[in-house]
Amino acid sequence: MLACCHLTWSLLVAAGLAQAFIDFLFSIHFIKPIYVIEPFDILRAAMWVLLTGCIGYGGCVFGLVWNRLPRLASARRAREP
Repeated sequence: MLACCHLTWSLLVAAGLAQAFIDFLFSIHFIKPIYVIEPFDILRAAMWVLLTGCIGYGGCVFGLVWNRLPRLASARRAREP
């Protein structure tokens, strides 16, 4: 999910629409826009999307293992004499 958000942001930057988007978001929240979006860099964008994707999938695997631990422990206890 987070990788998709970062991919969308990277596409906005590549299309040249990110500055207008961020200025709009700030202005509707009564914040003076002070940030400037840098030019698109494919390597940085790819690394960021890949990193967030790996963290997300790693968290998913961790959650699956974590959720199976109580079942494994209870099954082990049930087998003990």
